[in-house]
Amino acid sequence: MLGRQLTKIGEEVMRGASTAGSSTAERPDAPFMPTGPSLVLRDVFANPGSPITDITARTGLPQSYVSESVARLRGQGIVETSADPADGRRTLVRVSAQHPRTVAAKGSVPVDAALAAALGEPAGGAAVTEIIGALSALAARLAPETPGPIRRQLDQARREQPDQARREQPDQARREQPDQGRREL
Repeated sequence: MLGRQLTKIGEEVMRGASTAGSSTAERPDAPFMPTGPSLVLRDVFANPGSPITDITARTGLPQSYVSESVARLRGQGIVETSADPADGRRTLVRVSAQHPRTVAAKGSVPVDAALAAALGEPAGGAAVTEIIGALSALAARLAPETPGPIRRQLDQARREQPDQARREQPDQARREQPDQGRREL
């Protein structure tokens, strides 16, 4: 029960609700992923470059549903597909390069306000700070020594974020500066 409550708070924060109990239905742009596509995505994270037939076998979902889920995920920019060079009839699926960066950015959103609301306590209060400390300590103790494929990709994306931000800053500064060579008459 506790695990589900914590998961729900985390899901609401990642979907953009500022406090626990805020309805993501109020935000039509809030992402929602049904269980089937979520299973397909987990399989693709764990087995990048897999053909749809292999994803179907591992997930136990019907081939048509896996294909539909892949098409939906591709439309959202979450996965990329390509023809199998060895057999052009097969479609290979992998997570898009951007998706782990997007998840890493969303996953770094603090949950303090949502947790405070769920507890009925003030944000930044002693009870909330104590619980966040306990949850952080628990997460550190439960972290596996060797991260799985999803965690490895998210960690890589987090490491790349500062590099990406540094590369984008000069470009953004150039766009924000007026054209020095242009004169108004």
